[in-house]
Amino acid sequence: MRIGLYPGTFDPITLGHIDIIQRAMALVDRLVIGVAINRDKGPMFTLEERVAMVEAECRAIQARTGGEIVVHPFENLLIDCARDVGAGIIIRGLRAVADFEYEFQMVGMNRALDASIETVFMMADARRQAIASKLVKEIARLGGDVSSFVTPAVTRALTARRKP
Repeated sequence: MRIGLYPGTFDPITLGHIDIIQRAMALVDRLVIGVAINRDKGPMFTLEERVAMVEAECRAIQARTGGEIVVHPFENLLIDCARDVGAGIIIRGLRAVADFEYEFQMVGMNRALDASIETVFMMADARRQAIASKLVKEIARLGGDVSSFVTPAVTRALTARRKP
């Protein structure tokens, strides 16, 4: 069984994330969505809320593809998380050259820790390349329309979280 790990904070899950998840399902039999706890980023949504959002958004993808999607919170090293879930592939989405520089360093470190786990980069769909969770949160916080960046359910969650 081919198991892939797609890690991120998913704060919140965006249409860009969903695009990568859908396309990654063609590469693996089981896709584990690793929701990073990462307290340093000061997430808008709690871990439980982020996990619930990812699970809700992945139900339709799983039904459509017939593959298995598992949501797995983690706080340890990415490579240790990959080992924990039995993943042989780490899937990373790239939006721009700036993403590549950071990801290139991460691959080097991960390969030094465990050369048996491969990293696969997937370019974001051209329509989704500008979407970043950080920017989506800022737009929502300032009362802007985020509906072209996230699903209706996530739009409602962002609107409810917005401070007056």
